[in-house]
Amino acid sequence: MSGPWTSPGPHPAGPQPGSGPAGSSVTLIEGSTFSIGDRAGDIVPGRVHGLFVRDTRMLARWELTIDGLPPEPLTVQQREPYAATFLCRRPPRRGRADSTLLVIRRRYVGGGMREDVTVRNTAARPARCVVALAADTDFADLFEVKAGRSRKLVGAAGRPSGDAGGGGELLLSGRRGGRRQEVVIRADRRPSSREGRLTWRLTIPGNGEQTVSIEVVPATDGAAMLLRHPRGEAVERSVPAVELREWRRQGPYVRTADDSLGATLQRSVEDLGALRIFDPDHPDRPVVAAGAPWFMALFGRDSLLTSWMLLPWDTDLAVGTLQTLAQRQGRKVDRVTEEEPGKILHEVRFGPATAAALDGSSAYYGTVDATPLFVMVLGELARWGHDDQAVAELLPSADRALQWIESYGDADGDGFVEYARKTSHGLVNQGWKDSWDGINFADGTIARPPIALAEVQGYTFAAYRARAHLARAAGDKRGERHWRGKAAALKRSFNERFWLPERGWFAVGLDADKRPIDALTSNIGHCLWTGIADTAKAESVARHLLSPEMFTGWGIRTLASSMAAYNPMSYHNGSVWPHDNALCAAGLVRYGFVRSAQQVAEAIIDAAAHFGYRLPELFCGFDRDDFTAPVPYPTSCSPQAWAAAAPLQLLHALLRIAPELTASRLWCAPALPRRYLPLRVSGLRLSRSRLTIDVEEDGWDLAGLDGTGIELIGSPRPSRAG
Repeated sequence: MSGPWTSPGPHPAGPQPGSGPAGSSVTLIEGSTFSIGDRAGDIVPGRVHGLFVRDTRMLARWELTIDGLPPEPLTVQQREPYAATFLCRRPPRRGRADSTLLVIRRRYVGGGMREDVTVRNTAARPARCVVALAADTDFADLFEVKAGRSRKLVGAAGRPSGDAGGGGELLLSGRRGGRRQEVVIRADRRPSSREGRLTWRLTIPGNGEQTVSIEVVPATDGAAMLLRHPRGEAVERSVPAVELREWRRQGPYVRTADDSLGATLQRSVEDLGALRIFDPDHPDRPVVAAGAPWFMALFGRDSLLTSWMLLPWDTDLAVGTLQTLAQRQGRKVDRVTEEEPGKILHEVRFGPATAAALDGSSAYYGTVDATPLFVMVLGELARWGHDDQAVAELLPSADRALQWIESYGDADGDGFVEYARKTSHGLVNQGWKDSWDGINFADGTIARPPIALAEVQGYTFAAYRARAHLARAAGDKRGERHWRGKAAALKRSFNERFWLPERGWFAVGLDADKRPIDALTSNIGHCLWTGIADTAKAESVARHLLSPEMFTGWGIRTLASSMAAYNPMSYHNGSVWPHDNALCAAGLVRYGFVRSAQQVAEAIIDAAAHFGYRLPELFCGFDRDDFTAPVPYPTSCSPQAWAAAAPLQLLHALLRIAPELTASRLWCAPALPRRYLPLRVSGLRLSRSRLTIDVEEDGWDLAGLDGTGIELIGSPRPSRAG
C-alpha cells in the first residue's frame, strides 16, 4: 500500500493512531464513498467512524434511538459491498426478559447515503414508539480521522423541507479549506426536526411494521453529489447494483478440488468488483482503488500492478487505469507535488488537508516506480490483444514516461533510476516499501537517498522491453533495436553493480554514495519477475527466497530474519505481503523454479483460509511452526486491491499461459500442485475470445481458440520472448 497524506503533507504508509478498524466495526464502500460504524449501525462521535465522501467526513454522528434507548444489535447481514442490514431490537422494557420490537436498518452508500429504518412489531397488540436519529459532522479530512485528530462538530439545524410529502430536513454546513461544505438530510413520514435530530412518533400495528426512509446528500460550494441509491427507487436497479452484477457475470469461473483455492478466488473477484471506482466524467473508464477503507482512491503503483494481475480476466481495468493516469501525467516541474514532465502520479486525494498541503492540487507524484510500470502494463495489454486503437492512443504517454525515466528518473546519468524527495513534506522512500525505515542495510542502518532500488531497475528494464515489443508490432525496426539495446545495457549494468557475490543475492538498492544496500529482501523476487536477473544468478536468488530466513510457511518475508532490522510485526521489515509473494512466484516460474513457486502459492492460499478467504494487505512474518494461524497485522487494509488480485496472479503464473497476439501465438503449460486438481478455469479473455482450460493430473486442454488463427504452443514462454 502506498502512503496517504495528512496535513502538512504526505507521510509514509504504516500504522497510525486509531487507524486499525475495530473488530466490531462495519465498513461499506462504493466508489469514493464509504462508511464505518458499529454493529448496531451507529456512527459514534470520538471514534474512527463516519460517512466519507471524496476524502471528507460528511457524517461524524449518526445515532438511532427507540424510546430514548439505543437498539441492541443482533447481527449484521452484508451481501453487497455498498449495502448492509443491521438487525437490532428495542431493549426489553423493565421487568421483561424479551422485546417485541425488531429494528431493521438497511443502509446503502454511494455519493452519500440512504437508510431505511423499519420497526417490526412481533406482538399481536399495536405498539407505540418514538424513533429518533441524531446527526452531526465535522467535515474532517480522511487522514485527520485516521490519525485520531477529531475536530469540533458543526451542529445541525432543522428547517422546513419544502418537499411535497412535507418531510423534515436537517442542514449541516460549514467552511473548510476555503470551500463551503453542506450535508442535507431528508426524510419521509413527516418527522420533527430540531437541534440536529429527526424524530418520528410511530404506531406499529400488531404483527405489522412501519418504515421511514432517510437520505444524506453532501454538497461542496453548492454542487450536490448524485446519490446512487435515492429514496423511492428500487435498490436492485441502482447503478452500483447493475455494475456489480455485470462484473460478476463477466468474471472468471473456477472449479477446483481444493475448497480453499475456490473460496479465495471467489472472494478475490468479489472484492475487486467492490474496489472499482468510476470517474463521473468518464464512466467508461474503470479503475481500481488501492484498498478499503482508507485508500479508496486512484494510486499509480497499486492500480497499475493490480490491473496487470487481472489482464487474463479483464483488460478493461488496465485500459481505464492507463487512460486515467495518462490524463494526469506530469506536465511541469512542481517541487511541492513532486510533479515532473512525463511522471505518473503516486495518488489522487480530494480532502481539505491534502489541498492545503499541496497548494490546492489533488495529485501527489512522489513515486519512482509508477512511471516504468505504466509502460510495462501498456506493453502487456498489447500482448493480450486489446483494441489496437486504444494502445496506439496511449503510446505518446508511454514515450513521455520513458523520457522521464531517462532524464528526471536518472538525474545523475549513471543509467539507474533513483529517487529523493523534493520537499520535506514528501515521502522519504518512494518505492513500494515506502515507510520511513523500509530501506536499510544488513546491519540495520537506514539507507540515505538518492536511492536506486533493485526492483525499479527491473521495472525499467521491462519497460524498455515493452516499448521494443510495441515498436516491433508497429513495424518500427529502428525503434525496436533502440529499446532492446537500452534494455540489454541496463541488464548488464544492473547485474554488475547490484549483485553481491559473497552473499548470493542482489542488493536492495544503491544509496547516495552508490554503495550496495546489502539487506536480503523480497525485492529480489521482483528482479526474477521482470527478467532483469542473469540466468546464472537466478538459482541462488530462488534458494534465498525459499530459505528459512525468508520463507515463513505462510509466505515470503519482506526482510530476512537474519537482518538487523528484522521485525515480524513491522510494516515492511519482516512482514508478509500477498501481492509481493505473487510477483515473486511469477518470477520463480519465469526462471523455471516451478516447485518453489508452488510452495509460495500454497502458502498464500493456506493463509487466506485463516482470514475468511480474504487476503489482507499484509500480515505478520512469524514462522508457521510458531503459531497455528498467520498473525494479523493490526492496521492492514482489507479488502485491498493488489492483495485481492494476488490469488488470481498466482493462478495465472502456475497456469503458465502467456499470449503474444501481435504474433498470433499463445504459450500454455499448466504446472499446478496436485491438491488443486482437477481444475477448470473459464472466462479467460484473449482479445475477443473467451477461453476455458481444464487441468487434470495426466494432462490439460484449452478450448476457445478454434477459428482465431492463434498458434497454441504447449510449453512455457521462453524468457527471451518477454
